[in-house]
Amino acid sequence: MFSRRNLSLAAGMAAAVALTAGALIASTAHASPLVTPGEPAPAFTGLDSNGDYVSLADFAGKTVVLEWTNDGCPFVQKHYATPPANMQTLQAEAAANDVVWLSVISSGPGKQGHVSGNEANALTTSRNAAPAHVILDPSGDIGRLYGAKTTPHMFVIRPDGTLAYEGAIDSRASARVDDIDSATNYVRAALTSVAAGEPVAVASSKPYGCSVKYE
Repeated sequence: MFSRRNLSLAAGMAAAVALTAGALIASTAHASPLVTPGEPAPAFTGLDSNGDYVSLADFAGKTVVLEWTNDGCPFVQKHYATPPANMQTLQAEAAANDVVWLSVISSGPGKQGHVSGNEANALTTSRNAAPAHVILDPSGDIGRLYGAKTTPHMFVIRPDGTLAYEGAIDSRASARVDDIDSATNYVRAALTSVAAGEPVAVASSKPYGCSVKYE
């Protein structure tokens, strides 16, 4: 039979469990995408790796790609590995077609992938990457605005400002470079459809990779 002390301890433990569960639920809900394909992409302004302010509104009328990245993540390393330089190839194709590519780093201070502007620029150079800008988001505000969950997590925005695609870069959820050739590249397919003014066949998919290292 429980004593009053045991009942008190049990009640305290139950309250703690309830609070923990609530925190987990809130965290999960907070990480859910706040925009879905067909809806307007959330407006944002952030500092890039050169210390310049960059706003989504700066690129009105253009197709925009948002790529959440973290150089310490094996899944990111897979797509930047040379060869085949999968991410760099996509970035170069985008630039050739007047598509604006924004790489976003939402790793918090002290977390994996957090870099300074100079470090971000050095990474861009060492990987022969070609984003239009690298946006530094150490507070995680932009990442949470979009519900970015993983690195990579990809978003394609139409020239009219609506979201065309969100999710994984491709159909093979692994960190193996050898899987790139046999995968369906959802981002390339979405960009092709947007350029043709056609609906995107796969407008949403489950992103895979490392969790975004929010502060």
